[in-house]
Amino acid sequence: MGTPTDQFNRPLRDLRISVTDRCNFRCPYCMPAEVFGPGHAFLRDPQLMKREEILRIVAAFRTLGVEKVRLTGGEPLLRGDVPELIRGIKQLGIADVALTTNGWLLEKLAPALRAAGVTRLNVSVDSLDDVTAGKLNGLGFKVSRVLRGIDAAAAFGVPIKINCVVQRGMNDHELPALCSYFRERGHALRFIEFMDVGNTNHWSADRVVPAKEIVGRINALWPLEPIGPAYRGEVASRYRYCDGRGEIGLISSVTEPFCRDCHRARLSADGKLYTCLFASLGWDVLSALRAGADDAELARFLARIWRGRMDRYSDERAEVLAAGEARTKIEMSYIGG
Repeated sequence: MGTPTDQFNRPLRDLRISVTDRCNFRCPYCMPAEVFGPGHAFLRDPQLMKREEILRIVAAFRTLGVEKVRLTGGEPLLRGDVPELIRGIKQLGIADVALTTNGWLLEKLAPALRAAGVTRLNVSVDSLDDVTAGKLNGLGFKVSRVLRGIDAAAAFGVPIKINCVVQRGMNDHELPALCSYFRERGHALRFIEFMDVGNTNHWSADRVVPAKEIVGRINALWPLEPIGPAYRGEVASRYRYCDGRGEIGLISSVTEPFCRDCHRARLSADGKLYTCLFASLGWDVLSALRAGADDAELARFLARIWRGRMDRYSDERAEVLAAGEARTKIEMSYIGG
């Protein structure tokens, strides 16, 4: 069918799939415990996409030009068939199948993920201090178990990037420690500006540490030099250490938006397609599939959605905030980061 382009001439290349809306952490910037408590109504099994349904949808996306798939959540490793899902996606001809995880179950599941053919892992580590890490995961869990999981996956040869959401006054004092720890182990560290995703994470601009400030603080300790993107549409600005000991990346959605070349689509665990991380409405792909759409009809449906895409929220954020608008956005735990 060929690759469709949206209203800003952006092609469709990457697909992020939330395989579950559940998570075993309660990070305040994603699933705060006061909102996602014991009584929270998560999706029921019949509402979730089955593995066979995910694979049919991925196959349709592949005909439209998708080259990369990333599995997210919630916490994707809570879903028992993730290794089989990775293997199935690879068999469809998608060479790059990555997974983002909080790392809590990684030590146990690293062998199965490697055997399934996972291409890359992104593991969230917001602090190396157990007290701070406990506050940031919302449940007092110690970071040591996550670090063991990272070591286990690395021992199996899986490339790993570390994701760190930086918040002023919470964990920004740990930038040197984080850099030191992960550059010694050869893992790229990506710092993410605290974003106004969803409606419950108590975002405020004064808690954002701008990417330029992060680079400046690290450069003062270990000189850095910028390097170009590894591929078209890469969202992280990359810098390597001048001493050759690896690199860092900055995801600066707040201070330096990158909407202009965004070619990501997001599929929620109940099969709704979102064309932006900050979207409020999704298109019900799963219902179309269950209503009997064949593969060609499914592909045409997806292409039509993408061709109408006009999302550029990060570019518009300053105007929205200045105007005092209160946009309702889908929760990040529902469609993944």
